Amino acid sequence: MSKSAYGYMRDAWKDPDNTVVRELRWERLQGWRKEGSVTRVERPTRIDRARSLGYKAKQGIVVARVKVRRGSLRKSRFIGGRRSQRMGKNKITAGKSIQRIAEERAGRKYPNMEVLNSYWVGEDGKLKWYEVILVDPSHPVIKSDKNLNWICGNTHKGRANRGKTSAGRKGRGMMCRGTGTEKTRPSIRSNHNRGK
Repeated sequence: MSKSAYGYMRDAWKDPDNTVVRELRWERLQGWRKEGSVTRVERPTRIDRARSLGYKAKQGIVVARVKVRRGSLRKSRFIGGRRSQRMGKNKITAGKSIQRIAEERAGRKYPNMEVLNSYWVGEDGKLKWYEVILVDPSHPVIKSDKNLNWICGNTHKGRANRGKTSAGRKGRGMMCRGTGTEKTRPSIRSNHNRGK
């Protein structure tokens, strides 16, 4: 069976030995570093990934590239004595992923829009870049789109901040079911944060 053009694009981004994509990304990052933390882009960098997450080239849909820091939780060293077992400082991660932070920042930058989804586009030693797809729920083109008008309902307000996007649901432990996930539903907090 022959592969589509999007299939070849997806494979090129996944292959770490693909020199063309690697060099192109290296060139792009030099310009991206000089940009602000949230920058609106004309079209998605990874059209195959954007389309699979619900992007359409129509009015009412915006793509923003968000720059966020890399690494684990920057926890400062404690003041006072501890035994070595209690000296937790390194390898302590935040309760929220970097991708979720990127989605929330994009949502704050565009308060009239809702975050649909996001995807990774690049990283260097210090920073990560995500492209966030935003939808205007009050736009008539979106209201008349049968695939996207679900986001116009009041229940989808503040999706990114409530962990309702794909990255948010993953961080809340909603992606898997069955044994070991009893403490994640209906929410982490309702089970006294024992689900994570």
